[in-house]
Amino acid sequence: MNLNELAGVGPKTLILLNKLGIYNLNDLISYYPFRYNILKRSNLTVLNQDDNIIIDGIIESRPNLFFFGKKKDKMNFKLNVGNMLLSIIIFNRGYLKNKLLPGKYITVIGKYDKFHSTVIANDIRLSKLPDIPQIEPIYHANYTISSNKIHKYILSALSNLSNADNYLPEIFENKYNLINKTNAISIVHNPTEINSLKNALYRLKYEELFLFMLKINYLKLNNNFSFGLKRIVSKTQVDDFINKLPFKLTTDQIKCVDDIYHDLIDEKRMNRLIQGDVGSGKTIVAVIAMYINFLSGYQSAMMAPTEILATQHYENMKKLFADYNINVELLTGKLKIKEKKKIYEKLFNNEIDIIIGTHALFTDDVIYKNLGLVITDEQHRFGVNQRASLKNKGLVPDILYMSATPIPRTYALTIYGDMAISSIKTMPNGRKPVITYLKSDNEITEVLNMMLNELKQKHQIYVIAPLIEESDKINLENIVELYNKMNRAFGKFYKVGMLHGKMSTEEKDEVMIAFEKNEIQILVSTTVIEVGVDVKNATMMVIFDSYRFGLSAIHQLRGRVGRNSLQSYCILMSNRNTERLKILTQTNDGFKISEEDFKLRGSGDLFGVKQSGDMNFKLANLKNDYDILLKAKDDSDYYLKNIDLYNDSIANKLKEMIYNSNNLD
Repeated sequence: MNLNELAGVGPKTLILLNKLGIYNLNDLISYYPFRYNILKRSNLTVLNQDDNIIIDGIIESRPNLFFFGKKKDKMNFKLNVGNMLLSIIIFNRGYLKNKLLPGKYITVIGKYDKFHSTVIANDIRLSKLPDIPQIEPIYHANYTISSNKIHKYILSALSNLSNADNYLPEIFENKYNLINKTNAISIVHNPTEINSLKNALYRLKYEELFLFMLKINYLKLNNNFSFGLKRIVSKTQVDDFINKLPFKLTTDQIKCVDDIYHDLIDEKRMNRLIQGDVGSGKTIVAVIAMYINFLSGYQSAMMAPTEILATQHYENMKKLFADYNINVELLTGKLKIKEKKKIYEKLFNNEIDIIIGTHALFTDDVIYKNLGLVITDEQHRFGVNQRASLKNKGLVPDILYMSATPIPRTYALTIYGDMAISSIKTMPNGRKPVITYLKSDNEITEVLNMMLNELKQKHQIYVIAPLIEESDKINLENIVELYNKMNRAFGKFYKVGMLHGKMSTEEKDEVMIAFEKNEIQILVSTTVIEVGVDVKNATMMVIFDSYRFGLSAIHQLRGRVGRNSLQSYCILMSNRNTERLKILTQTNDGFKISEEDFKLRGSGDLFGVKQSGDMNFKLANLKNDYDILLKAKDDSDYYLKNIDLYNDSIANKLKEMIYNSNNLD
């Protein structure tokens, strides 16, 4: 059965579902709720000011409807809840007015203003609350398709589901007394009581983490027996290169170089992760690794997540290798076909020593003569598929990953159990720590004056608009509104630019080039500038509604300033969650911040809003479900070592999955 065979799913709905990553029935039934509403009548006597409230009652007065702004409205009416009258206020639900008739029973969900006996509603249900509490699944949606619609399609799909595709060996289902997967999926989407929902979630999370750890343990086991390229390179040659650099390496950088040097001259294949703060100097360590690889006569490939970052790496390396006979080239998707073919030919003929690029590096057309080293920058942004595709381009190339997202050590050892880990904690000499301030919206005049002071010194500024994941439309409205405000404040004397994810690659590049050339002094942007922007003249970042971001995400953004000897600043605008944000004003240590973020939010923020690549969990959370992860780690290790003892259909599916590198995602 296909998606378009479900009731109510026509061509337009199919496109909307595709935008949510739902392309088939399996995608649909595994599109799990991100939270649940417990529909239970609130006890007004125990509620405090601004508490969430769910209440039902009889409408006492006809709603008053007021219009303001563009297509915005406000409606209010009185609700009799038995022992008192509540004033109900709701925005942008004017279409409900004719259904909200006096004498009708309704349910209201919202925030309780106890002092004024008012509810600021976010939802109104045209029915009475059931006597038995109900559990309502809530799905990530957008402004064109609602959570309720998604739920309706899922229930339709489940009615046609006989058996869900199970990957969990029977030995572990019995060990933990786990429920059947088909039942678990049904309960997660249509729960009737808390205990069965907990059991269903546990079962699905365990399978998810078991499969993840099976892949990790397989990679680890495989790497232990993986022989690589043995190099004969004099450490003196490496030290000579380091001594000629225009700056001095930090102790941590030197330690990383030593780790990599010993990996590369060893017969065992290198599989190392360098993690360090934004601006800590990971790239120069990668450059030295490529120099060692060059001295061995092998080619190096460095993959960056964006064309902007790839171009920056290319330009920096051309300068660093200017006095050496090393041919560095850039390969990105926007090159003309003729230019690409020329690079392909040179790579195959061993006329390129170092190639820098994006995903274009691992297309089928790219054939390396003797690829010896693969470096992946911001490695958590790539799936295992993409990384495996590039490393398989060579016979047995060594692998070096870089990440500016410091991960708490306990979790890193589990998540990246197949890798050796090197850390850079000290910042390069001459860098001043970014000073971070926490300001409320009432202090905007002071913030604008601080911005003006930087502009008068001919410095540049980033202004970050909040990202609202559920609605691309609202997100775009936010950034345009912020852009207009900056123009009103500074537009007479300074150029204001705008950057967001809806722009084409060419448009983004055009804006970034103008900003790098100081043709734009204020860049209003979403988080697309988090990776790949290195404008040394930018000395201030202002992040609006900073409470929307995780600590690690803000720390990543903050790393775009303070990239030279100039004193730089980060201003966090927030009226909410200020206690949580205070740690950013107290430290620039990304490792401390990641630990705190992990305690507060789990792994999601460490790896991006939607975890990417091998961190793509639909239900599991590495912090909240760490106990399950540890069980899955031990169980998968045992199963992997004894997999040949099992000859059932699940064992065969798992063998196919772990042995086929193209299915590691």
